[in-house]
Parts: sequence; structure tokens; C-alpha cells
Amino acid sequence: MSNSEKTVTYTTENTYLTQNELTPKTKNVWLVFHGIGYLSRYFVKYFNGLDVNENYIIVPQAPSKYYLKNEFKYVGASWLTKENTAAEVKNVLNYIDAVLEAENLPDNINLILFGFSQGVSVATRWLARKKANCKLVVLYAGGIPNELTAADFEFLNYASTEIKIIYGDQDEYLTPDRLKGEKIKIDKLFKGKAETITFKGGHEVKTQLIRDLL
Repeated sequence: MSNSEKTVTYTTENTYLTQNELTPKTKNVWLVFHGIGYLSRYFVKYFNGLDVNENYIIVPQAPSKYYLKNEFKYVGASWLTKENTAAEVKNVLNYIDAVLEAENLPDNINLILFGFSQGVSVATRWLARKKANCKLVVLYAGGIPNELTAADFEFLNYASTEIKIIYGDQDEYLTPDRLKGEKIKIDKLFKGKAETITFKGGHEVKTQLIRDLL
């Protein structure tokens, strides 16, 4: 008896969420990647404190839905796992491209890339592939994938792109050893130009910190 794992290509459909209106008054467009266990419609609430006229929020939805805990009541989602990661990364990046194509954003806005927790791995992979011109890149309480190299970010112009790293000083997922490794990686990838912001707390999103980014 032999098993063969095969692949097929097919068309799928997924939602994404936007908040506020994209108008001539819009200054900033946020491309936001939520963490594991979230749905986009809940994660977007962290951005409610931003000026509604100047900020347009796009929150893609991680494709893999699952029930949280064993109650079969609340639903969360995941971007990727260690299973078949390369194919899943390709699928996710193609989905993000489709979202941005649908949005047809104007060239004269400030693009802000924001990733929280698992969303950091998606945000950085997308940035490395698309070589996007971002005003601000926010990597919040997450790890950068090991396959990314300094060459992937050579295109960045630090005179026009800010990189900010945010995490809580009691984050249970960021052990001292992991923090040390991430700091070395961040310094190498972004040539020591990234600013680190820490706060008192754990693995959580602080809305005041989001407001303070602008």
C-alpha cells in the first residue's frame, strides 16, 4: 500500500474588512494583519480611536477558521501553520494581492503596515515580496520568519519608512532567549534603524499605543 500526496489548484473566496471611508481627505491607509485566534471584525476595534476622516483601515481575514476551546461557540482563525507552509504562504500572499487590487488605493496616501503576533510573519513576508512603499511598518509582539534575509529589505529607504517594534515586558510568548534572537534578526534585517517600543503588560494590543503611532 502506498500513499501519494498530490496538489490541485482551485478558486476560493474569502472576506476582508474595511473601516471608515476612503475619500480625498484620507491621509493614512492601514493594512492590518491580526493575530492567531482573531476574526478581522473583532480585531479592527483596536483602531477605533483613530481619526475616521484621515484613516482608512483594511483588515484581511486569515483563511483557516476553527472553533476556540471546546465549546464550538466562538470562532478564531489562523494564517499559517508548520504544515505545508510554503504553499500556504503563497496562497495568503495571493489573497492579499487580490484584496489590494479590489481596493485600488490611490498613490498619494501613507501606507501603514501593521502586524500583531502571527500577523507579523504575514506582514513581513508580504513586505519582502511586494517591496511596498510604506510610511510606517509596525511589528507588534510577533516573530519575523527565519527565511527572510537582509537582501529582502534592501529596497527600504529609512528616510521615508519608519520601522517600529512593539512588545510587552511580560509577554509570555517572548522569552528572554527569543527576544535576544529577534533583536539580532531585527538589527540585521533593518540595519539598526528599527525603533523598539515596550510597554508594561503581556501579549495584548494597547489602543493608546496605536493612537500614538501617528
